[in-house]
Amino acid sequence: MSDGIMKRMGLIFRSKANKALDRAEDPRETLDYSYQKQLELLQKVRRGVADVATSRKRLELQLTQLQQQSAKYEDQGRKALSLGREDLAREALTRKANMQSQINDLETQYQQLQAEEEKLTLASQRLQAKVDAFRTKKETIKATYTAAQAQTRIAESFSGISEEMGDVGLAIQRAEDKTAQMQARAGAIDELLASGALDDASGLGRKDDIEAELERVAGGSDVELELARMKAELGGGSSTSGPAAIEQGKPQPAPQDAHPQDTPRINYNKG
Repeated sequence: MSDGIMKRMGLIFRSKANKALDRAEDPRETLDYSYQKQLELLQKVRRGVADVATSRKRLELQLTQLQQQSAKYEDQGRKALSLGREDLAREALTRKANMQSQINDLETQYQQLQAEEEKLTLASQRLQAKVDAFRTKKETIKATYTAAQAQTRIAESFSGISEEMGDVGLAIQRAEDKTAQMQARAGAIDELLASGALDDASGLGRKDDIEAELERVAGGSDVELELARMKAELGGGSSTSGPAAIEQGKPQPAPQDAHPQDTPRINYNKG
């Protein structure tokens, strides 16, 4: 394969890997890892300060011992000189001079260690302040990221619900349209049945126009007869020709003999 194809494949691979790493990376874990590294560095600085302080203390003890020994040589030389032993006094002072050279070297080293200790102590304090500030910032960023992540999940949930509700709305609309169509169809069928356009083709239960008219007239006569009967009941039976006239020539039942007690008596002598 050519170099162009290899470079393109490498670019695609790196972009895919970068995207995968970006999805896998959690900023909170990265912040915790950085904070842990800073704590380790702070621990090393503190350990260095302790080591320097230990060395300084050791030099301080040695310096104290040499100074005590130098003072002892000085006392011995003074006593020897008081006793007239000038040679012993000279030897004691010679040892004191040699020890003073060591004392001077130790004092120089002591001052250097003391300066280094102060420098490391100041660096440790500054690093401690930075670590504390980073810890505060880290926790703030983590809390903000967690809140943003929760809001994103809620928004995505609402988005999914909105999409589902949109689908449900479409389904409801389709159901309403179908229901309205079925209702319109049912109404049209009722109208066709009422008009006779959809009568049974077999002829069963089918009525022609004459039969329908006869039923209508019969129904009207029944109503009139019922109305006349009610009027007769309300009028107390004073008119006997009403029902016969309304029935239009229908045979009337033979009148029954009236009971004597039911026949009203008229007193002609009165008045």
